[in-house]
Amino acid sequence: MSTRVILTIVFISFGLIAAILPEKDYSSQELDAKQLLHEIQVENYMISADEIAEALINEDPEYQLIDVRSEEEFKQYSLPGAINIPFEKLFDEESLAYIDQIARKNVFYSNGTTKASEAWMLAKQKGFQNNYILRGGLNNWYKTIIEPNEPASADDVEAYYEYQARLGAKQFFTGQGAAQSSGAKKKARAPIKRKKKKMVAGGCS
Repeated sequence: MSTRVILTIVFISFGLIAAILPEKDYSSQELDAKQLLHEIQVENYMISADEIAEALINEDPEYQLIDVRSEEEFKQYSLPGAINIPFEKLFDEESLAYIDQIARKNVFYSNGTTKASEAWMLAKQKGFQNNYILRGGLNNWYKTIIEPNEPASADDVEAYYEYQARLGAKQFFTGQGAAQSSGAKKKARAPIKRKKKKMVAGGCS
């Protein structure tokens, strides 16, 4: 099932998603149905495994990886520098410092795409900006970066260069040879808090 189909299903059944966390208030901003459906169609919210791999290797501070799986799953395996915010705790007070910011690109990921898509949809409904999804989740990350498929002889030269880049990324993330650098030991960054606007004295109420 494609990511677009998954997100369309999530969009249609959004009331059920909100019901998962009944103690939360998700009514702060009305969903713009046309805008969401447009984003689902053009897939501007998706970031590829190759793009994330390049960003991690180059230690690009623009990206903030958010693992929405359980704490147990996160401890077993996670991407370098990722923070763990389980789906059910996504909008807890301590999590908002990471979610409510505009300095970085929040990239939600889970094993597949469904749970990360739900997190993206809820964040959009709350009005949070710079939200993205790792295309295919960790399953696709593993197939793309950790175990890349060698291109066929009929493939063009671009496919060959892409494969070579993925082999280099695999060496980097699996800690083989001299490629073991800060990538495997990278720590999660502290959140960048959104500055509160100061109230202007006087004037109209």
